[in-house]
Amino acid sequence: MASQIKVGDKAPNFTLPDVDLKPRSLKEFMGQKTVLAFFVGAFTSTCTKEMCEFRDSMARLIDLKTQVIGISVNDPFSNKGFAEKNRLSFPILSDYKREVIKTYGLELPNFAGLNGYTVAKRSIFILDENGTVRYAWISDDPAVEPNYQEIQKTLEKMK
Repeated sequence: MASQIKVGDKAPNFTLPDVDLKPRSLKEFMGQKTVLAFFVGAFTSTCTKEMCEFRDSMARLIDLKTQVIGISVNDPFSNKGFAEKNRLSFPILSDYKREVIKTYGLELPNFAGLNGYTVAKRSIFILDENGTVRYAWISDDPAVEPNYQEIQKTLEKMK
């Protein structure tokens, strides 16, 4: 497993398909603050709650000139159903080959007791306009949600 990305690191670029199979690269979002929200799986209760929390915060995040990007190992078709059902207004990307979670050091193996089934650890990275990590939160417990107030405070400080 790769070492985890830390505050001060330059976020590795990646290209992943969105829910419409359009390739999206991290570099296209540079020039603004970006929240990378790696989530365990579409349609799971904690992930639904987390992504809906970001959806409900979008007005504040737009005021803070921030782009949210959700990333899971689900295929683009499942992610599309998840995004549509929950009216998610930000990109949801599919790391179905699990390359990005390996690069970022976020592999959670044997998820739900399924030997060989790897998902992303629930993780939040806040990047500045240049792609440098200014905040990193990684949980080994897929049931734990991030501290949304801490995320907002970090973004507010990044003027």
